Amino acid sequence: MRKKQAKKRPLLPDPKFNDQLVTRFVNNLMWDGKKSIAFKIFYDAIDIVDQRKQDEEKTAIDLWKDALSNVMPHVEVRSRRVGGATFQIPMQIRPDRKVSLAMKWLISYSRKRNEKSMAQRLANEILAAAKEEGAAVKKRQDTHKMAEANKAFSHFRF
Repeated sequence: MRKKQAKKRPLLPDPKFNDQLVTRFVNNLMWDGKKSIAFKIFYDAIDIVDQRKQDEEKTAIDLWKDALSNVMPHVEVRSRRVGGATFQIPMQIRPDRKVSLAMKWLISYSRKRNEKSMAQRLANEILAAAKEEGAAVKKRQDTHKMAEANKAFSHFRF
């Protein structure tokens, strides 16, 4: 370490739901510093989720949080060179990295969908992830499978 680690800056909670997690998600969703557009996309997606949800006792924001927790990975593989060979070593993920990966996967796979607007894509990916299906959940399952397949190398952990 050359310098001391940067301090975590506190995030302001979003105006509508008063939640820091939403702000963090919108910051990941944002392109070219267009935060107001990113907020509009997110809120529109939450409205679409609210209209389409089957579960009546859960709110749309709870469904989004469920989708995030369904996408969150628990283990990942990291490369480590041991004696000229590179091994994929399964490791536990820090809690803040879990959330970051889940958000990035949810956003990237909703961008790859082929609905009309980004709000619709995001809403559909949220609904799919809440039901434990969709591309983002598949990514988590693939990550877990990779870690399981490389469990034999876990003694190389650092």
